[in-house]
Amino acid sequence: RPSLSAQVPPARWHCRVTVCEGKQNNSRGLSRPMAAAAAQRGLRCLLLRAVFRGQPGIRGCRSGVPARQQQQQQALQVPSASAQEITRRKGFLSEHAAPFSAFLTDQFGRQHNYLRISLTEKCNLRCQYCMPEEGVQLTPKAELLTTQEIITLAGLFVNEGVDKIRLTGGEPLIRPDVVDIIAQLRKLEGLQTIAITSNGINLPRLLPRLKEAGLNAINISLDTLVPAKYEFIARRKGFHKVMEGIHKAIELGYDPVKVNCVVMRGLNEDELVDFVALTEKQPLDVRFIEYMPFDGNKWNFKKMVSYKEMLDTIKQRWPELEKLPCEEASSTAKAYKVPDFQGQVSFITSMSEHFCGSCNRLRITADGNLKVVMSCCFQTPPLYFIAC
Repeated sequence: RPSLSAQVPPARWHCRVTVCEGKQNNSRGLSRPMAAAAAQRGLRCLLLRAVFRGQPGIRGCRSGVPARQQQQQQALQVPSASAQEITRRKGFLSEHAAPFSAFLTDQFGRQHNYLRISLTEKCNLRCQYCMPEEGVQLTPKAELLTTQEIITLAGLFVNEGVDKIRLTGGEPLIRPDVVDIIAQLRKLEGLQTIAITSNGINLPRLLPRLKEAGLNAINISLDTLVPAKYEFIARRKGFHKVMEGIHKAIELGYDPVKVNCVVMRGLNEDELVDFVALTEKQPLDVRFIEYMPFDGNKWNFKKMVSYKEMLDTIKQRWPELEKLPCEEASSTAKAYKVPDFQGQVSFITSMSEHFCGSCNRLRITADGNLKVVMSCCFQTPPLYFIAC
């Protein structure tokens, strides 16, 4: 609401984005303490244009000053020797700004047409590379996005040019209304792809309903083909349910079925060849993801196996492995295929060869915070589900 724009906090790329739930803080008859608590959390209003502080047709930047205006100001302060570089950058921004939505084009010319929405912070596994064994502190349920807020937010972003939405978590399939959310997202005109990333535990039971609701792409996390090792990595049982979920996805016609595998030295790097072998007769895209250290896994860099090392190991078994052309400039994966195999393999090189410069992802957390790029790969814990 324009009348509330003056109350929006200074512009920044990390902001609270939720949907207005009342005309004023106490419109629902809240008690004074409850109203005060609500005020502390901020107005529950979606005022993204005001937050970005951009005028229509002009990209806003971190400081709140329109990008072109800020560049003009900086150009006056830069020595003449840098004039060519400034001109080059302006040309790059101008070239990439139109005709795509100015609202979703950032100051680096990246066009964010891919939105990831976290449905929950909860997960039914405790994978060693992702979460501490004791779990993480959860946001109170009252502060999480409601179903209607998720759909409203999605609609606003789709209207601005987002054409792909991925539902993530935590584990998104433990949210009771996930099927209903997908069914409502499918009604958004202009949305081409609805995807989900899951650990696969609940897939056998839910996937037929998810497909009927409109889910058309799926990523399944699986880090080992050895049941006992799976239980060690995930700190929970469930290997056979995950495999059943993968087979169910193939049965229902998903092609490819993407399998995310975080490779860890001393744990599963000896299974690279076994994973590639799965692609021989099945429409799988096995995506090997570089291990990413963070606080929860004690910043153990020794476990990281680089893309080059993984590639060399696979080529020892299949020297004819060939690299596939990149389908999208914003792709995070380097794709390869063994000739005559039905599926393929990919590498997500988030540690050894960053892809931030071409990233087109935005992310809304379960509690309604909007984040971009670096918040995806290098948050705590890191977003291993960037393998899209």
